[in-house]
Amino acid sequence: MISVVVPLLNEANLVSQLMEEIFENLQSTGETFEVICVDDGSTDATLETLLRFKTKDNRVKVISYSRNFGLQAALTGGLDFAKGDYVIIMDGDFQDPPELIPVLYNKIIETQSDIVTAVREQRSEKLSRKIYTNIFHHVFSRISESEQVANAGNFCIINKKAQQAILRFSERNRYFPGIRNFIGFKHDFILFDRPERLKGQAKMSQRKLFELAADAIYSFSKWPVKACLYCGLFGILIFLGAVVYTFVSKFAGYAPIGWSSTFLAVSFFGSVQLTFLGLIGEYIYRIFKEVQNRPVYIVKEIYE
Repeated sequence: MISVVVPLLNEANLVSQLMEEIFENLQSTGETFEVICVDDGSTDATLETLLRFKTKDNRVKVISYSRNFGLQAALTGGLDFAKGDYVIIMDGDFQDPPELIPVLYNKIIETQSDIVTAVREQRSEKLSRKIYTNIFHHVFSRISESEQVANAGNFCIINKKAQQAILRFSERNRYFPGIRNFIGFKHDFILFDRPERLKGQAKMSQRKLFELAADAIYSFSKWPVKACLYCGLFGILIFLGAVVYTFVSKFAGYAPIGWSSTFLAVSFFGSVQLTFLGLIGEYIYRIFKEVQNRPVYIVKEIYE
């Protein structure tokens, strides 16, 4: 059995076409299947459209959240309710093409892998978004404590073993591609060209993308703390150099002008301290969110 998890937020203008193409490609596999649509607090007619489609085919399961909890929470809920031997995770905006569903399934069967991820070879997006994304993937793959794959989003197929391993993660600040790589297992890939969005506006704004990138880096890398350490050591070297310069200039008879050197020193070390405090504050805030132990999502209604 194949389960397909599709998170949706205000996609009423394309959800009917998306569901038809998902069903068409799932049927071509010859396997039994279910489609789990997670309505992440949509304010348009997305939920009503899904329920109308459900009246035609009861293989659709609709999970309606009480409000918008974010993409990572929607993916988590879909995985929680997926019953298939294989689970396909895809975005609900047609940028993860439904025609790749049979390709992913055939790949995981042929290679006997636990995970097969669709890697974006080309991206049909705005230049600024491409630049941000490429920089993040390049930096994250270098500083992460586990091996990461550049240009790999959520689109993938996993078996039951990988699904159960992912569901063991309980953190509130989640980054699904990082968790998927962290668990290990046999991992294979397919390449595809990511198309433009079919209709509507992207739900991941630049601010949300930066927040997601921060979650990924803080969760899977110790480099923010190391950067503080290196910056502090660099500051100590500058301070020692300033001490040597001060003594030499004093005995040589050309003492430094007072206010400028003092101002520069105070500004530099003050900036370093504020940077450290900001970084420590980020970690404390994330610890606080984990200690609160609030649910990752809250379900308002399940239609199955």
